[in-house]
Amino acid sequence: MRKEQVEIYSDTTNAAVLRHPDRHFPGCLVQGDTLNGLWQAVRRVQRGAHLLDEEAAAELKDVADHLESLLSHYKTVLSAHAIELPFTDQTNG
Repeated sequence: MRKEQVEIYSDTTNAAVLRHPDRHFPGCLVQGDTLNGLWQAVRRVQRGAHLLDEEAAAELKDVADHLESLLSHYKTVLSAHAIELPFTDQTNG
């Protein structure tokens, strides 16, 4: 872990916008529990989306996979620093 200053453009709850010193553009901070909720919601839609055309189904899969990758990284980082997850991990069951 390291500490650096970031530029905070908005610290609105669940919508913080900040810029990391190594990045040109600001990003949006998504809290871990919100990230998990988004991933769970997309997966629920994906399971019930058998009526989508092939292109829409592929797009939905891409979104779900990207969220899953972000969530996996988040969980790995928290585990490496002995930080408890802010949600119940249902991905291992």
